[in-house]
Amino acid sequence: MTRLWTRLWLIIAACVSLAGAARGQSALKLPPHKKVKLENGLTVLLMEQREVPIVGLRVLVRAGSVADPAGKEGLAAVTAELLRRGTRTRTADQIAGEVDFVGGTLEFSAGHDFTSGSAEFLKKDLGVGLELLSDVLRNPVFPLAEVTKLLRQNIDEIKQQKDEAQGVIGRYFNAYLFGAHPYARPATGDERSLAKLTRADVARFYEGHYGPGATIIAVAGDFEAGEAERLLREKFGGWRSGAGAGAVKLADPPPASGRRLLLVDKPDSTQTYFQIGNVGVARAHPDRVGIALVNTVFGARFTSMLNDALRVNSGLTYGASSSFDERRVAGPFAISSFTRNATTAEAIDLALEVLGRLHEQGLSEEQLGSAKGYLKGQFPTQVETPRQLAELLAELEYYGLDEREVNDYFARLDAVTAAEARRIIREHFPRENLVFVLIGKAAEIRPAAAKYASQVEAREIVRPGFD
Repeated sequence: MTRLWTRLWLIIAACVSLAGAARGQSALKLPPHKKVKLENGLTVLLMEQREVPIVGLRVLVRAGSVADPAGKEGLAAVTAELLRRGTRTRTADQIAGEVDFVGGTLEFSAGHDFTSGSAEFLKKDLGVGLELLSDVLRNPVFPLAEVTKLLRQNIDEIKQQKDEAQGVIGRYFNAYLFGAHPYARPATGDERSLAKLTRADVARFYEGHYGPGATIIAVAGDFEAGEAERLLREKFGGWRSGAGAGAVKLADPPPASGRRLLLVDKPDSTQTYFQIGNVGVARAHPDRVGIALVNTVFGARFTSMLNDALRVNSGLTYGASSSFDERRVAGPFAISSFTRNATTAEAIDLALEVLGRLHEQGLSEEQLGSAKGYLKGQFPTQVETPRQLAELLAELEYYGLDEREVNDYFARLDAVTAAEARRIIREHFPRENLVFVLIGKAAEIRPAAAKYASQVEAREIVRPGFD
């Protein structure tokens, strides 16, 4: 417990120290870092940050849910979760006990594009941390009992999540929006696909996708780069695998044309949850900073146009927002909110009215200035701890970006004019071509849903899956 409290206070100190330093300058600058390519193909990124004696690590493996075989959605996520459930030399309990003993953290998960691992250890325990990280990455054995238990837990969790529409509407929206594209797949799987998975599937996925050539390890914090590189070579230099280094090839998803609507019937629901949107942009899109700026005004903060209209001024909901999920290729753009069944049409109409106002009026200089100040104030808190810096380094490497993502950020914000904002609105905030997904009591909200699309498709939430 003492180690955990020590680590907590050190993290707080790191946040205060780094945030204060970042806010004390007119623009951020990413600290220098070193990139090393080991002989086996492993990419290593090292950034020394000596403010506090903590080291953050980030692992990216180029295999996410887009690599799941058809009908076996959730395989990448299950494989990632099982890495900590037993190796050739350690049981799941032993791994957990060794991580806890030094007050560290070690966890894995899979998203759409990649599998990620995050770890954090005190400076003095870096060798222990790298030993544990190496063991779970290189030597997992996927014990049958752990596979069976995890699959059962995940299936039960999905069933429970369907009792709260807010937790699953994004998965219905993705499936309906992306159709046959791999981004339609639920990253964590569904009741049908998880029930089909076996230990052999997990082992086969690991053998086919995990390997040094497919992996990035970023380390940031209080260490000496030469010593850290030596430790990484010692722990990972002998890793050999036939897994390919390249990620699964992905085509750009086609944007939806016209308007279409999916109504998911939840007969006991007293509220309607809805998402409205289309295909958005990729993580490396040239307009990404301008899009974030416009979206801050439109729906990405509490004082946004959407939240003002739907929550503050009308009281139709407790929250309304908009988001761009930027991935390796274009991810979804979605307006999200919820309201009482009786006010479903009123809330959706108002959301569309705000979207129309964004197109017709654009953004004023005052709105742009406020959003620029907001983003400049928020950004330092996202890149201040060793763990955050390691995550940033790994993802910049994965998406083919560089230090300009940080160093030029403030300047790129300042360069967005009202005219540029209008172009971004026109090109990236769809107004006519929209996909609607509603979850609610169909018997009460079907007439409201019918006004937004000529054809309404229906599903029952109790039906397994999200498609």
